[in-house]
Amino acid sequence: MLRDQPRARSPDRSGLAPPRLWLFTDERNDACLEQAIRQLPRRSGIVFRHYHLQEAERRARFETVRRLAQRRGHVLLLAGSPALARRWRADGVHGRLRRRSLFGGLLHSAPVHNAREIQLANRCGADLFFLSPIFSTRSHPGQRPLNAIQTRRLTALCNGGVIYLGGMNARRYRAQENHRTLGWAAIDALR
Repeated sequence: MLRDQPRARSPDRSGLAPPRLWLFTDERNDACLEQAIRQLPRRSGIVFRHYHLQEAERRARFETVRRLAQRRGHVLLLAGSPALARRWRADGVHGRLRRRSLFGGLLHSAPVHNAREIQLANRCGADLFFLSPIFSTRSHPGQRPLNAIQTRRLTALCNGGVIYLGGMNARRYRAQENHRTLGWAAIDALR
């Protein structure tokens, strides 16, 4: 059963706090991706998606991003399976996964939009929860953003660090930030 009390955060495997700022990749920011990565503060996070590419192209694009991320000290998660994340030498995996035993030391982040998805992510031991949409976003046109009460309640249900996503930028995050959140993520705001 889900409760509204805050939960203890999962320890970060690297011994350092997770990044406060995250960049999600996709076809919308592909043309300026290298520039966006260079402009991120050191030790930011990147969630590599690029679902629009075929496997060979996606792998080549990931390698370019991985090399640049390493030089800047960024944490790089791959949207996909834990096995693929290990093969491609990502720092972690992003997605809705079912079994904790699959991670093998990888950092695991999960996209969450409601209490049911949070419960599933808690069950499999997600380290980070990307909660969205906090504001209206082009990624989910027509979807109503979470109101302030929903945002606080859902944040309190997460057993790991919470990152706000969806129409976010630095100013909006400062207005929404609370002691249970670790940071914010964006696609368009970081180009």
